[in-house]
Amino acid sequence: MLLADSYALMAQTHVAHWNVEGPHFFHLHAAFQTHYEELFTAVDDIAERLRALDVMAPGGLKTLGNMSKMAELDDGPAPAKDFVAHLVEGNELVVATAMELRGACEKAGDLETQDMVIARIQVHEKTLWMLKSFLKNL
Repeated sequence: MLLADSYALMAQTHVAHWNVEGPHFFHLHAAFQTHYEELFTAVDDIAERLRALDVMAPGGLKTLGNMSKMAELDDGPAPAKDFVAHLVEGNELVVATAMELRGACEKAGDLETQDMVIARIQVHEKTLWMLKSFLKNL
């Protein structure tokens, strides 16, 4: 579910923001903050779209955690590239989830939700480009 995977990615990005260390700290700390703040708004938009469709939006860490397929970051210190690589995987998962939902929206004729999902895919694809660019030549 797009809501749960997006919420999990927001939380994982926030953890990376808190715990990243090393020579790229300032750039990554700021980039991760931009990403988790954007995701916070997106999560709200996704939940509100569910409500507009008269569907109850699930909530709670346990509920959303059980609904998401996203792995959590390991506890403890890690190289900055490991945080970035984890967020690459998380963004790829959200893109895959969104693409499935895009197809379901098309089938159902729900162009409004499909439009929102396409916008989410575009954001995550751009984020993936940036994260993967950081990992090149490391």
